[in-house]
Amino acid sequence: MSREEVFRLHGQHALEKPVLIVAWEEDASNLGVRTVDYLIEGLGCREFGEILPEGFFPMAGVNVVDDVAQFPQSKFYISDERNLVIFRSNIPRIGWQGFLNAVLDVAGHDCGVKEIYTLGAMISSAAHTVPRLLISIVNQKEMKEELAPFNIMTGTDYETPPGQKPTLSSYLSWLARQRNIRAVNLWVPAPFYLVSLDDPRACKRLVYFFNSKFDLGVDFSKLDEQIAQQNNKIAGLFERLPELEAFVRRLETGDGLDGEESEKLTREMSEALKQG
Repeated sequence: MSREEVFRLHGQHALEKPVLIVAWEEDASNLGVRTVDYLIEGLGCREFGEILPEGFFPMAGVNVVDDVAQFPQSKFYISDERNLVIFRSNIPRIGWQGFLNAVLDVAGHDCGVKEIYTLGAMISSAAHTVPRLLISIVNQKEMKEELAPFNIMTGTDYETPPGQKPTLSSYLSWLARQRNIRAVNLWVPAPFYLVSLDDPRACKRLVYFFNSKFDLGVDFSKLDEQIAQQNNKIAGLFERLPELEAFVRRLETGDGLDGEESEKLTREMSEALKQG
């Protein structure tokens, strides 16, 4: 397929070895897309291009929400001022290699990207009150020393279980290495009872890292407001159901919950946080 059949770019840009941040829809707690959406809005990033869906998404299975067709989107955004490129996309259903090579073609050939960060969440049994960890998996060892000052776990070893398909982020990292592009997969453990909801603390952990490493000048006030609102809702829930607060306290000390307790905490938390 020609370039014109795979992706469409528009507008001019003035970037010098920018960083690319990649986020996938349908991830746990939508952490990646919530993070890049905050950066896109806060930094005034503009849309730069897109990968066309044909060949990567079965168009016969388009979702319909409130009578509106939800077509898959795979879009690039840039901030010339911050020297930043963001790729926000649904997960392709077919043609992973062609899709990821298209991402790398735009990143490397059209933008001059030399460093990529993918974002994701993993399910954790920790309480929401525990500070969020940031775990990294790199495709070049020397990156571990560069990340260490930012309080990131860099000693994680991961291998795709036998018989299973690698994650899309792992596959992208591997392909990037073939092109001598450095890549880091960033993961934030999210409490199991917030996975289907929002986790603004996890989002802030990621935004804080990018702001610190690349001096983006991010305003955290909206994130802080979201965290305060969630705290207030959870406090109200605990007042009504003290048993749930006891569950969370047990998680804080490392004690687990049984299946019924976990289910109740997840259900009640979901109902409380979706109100308002």
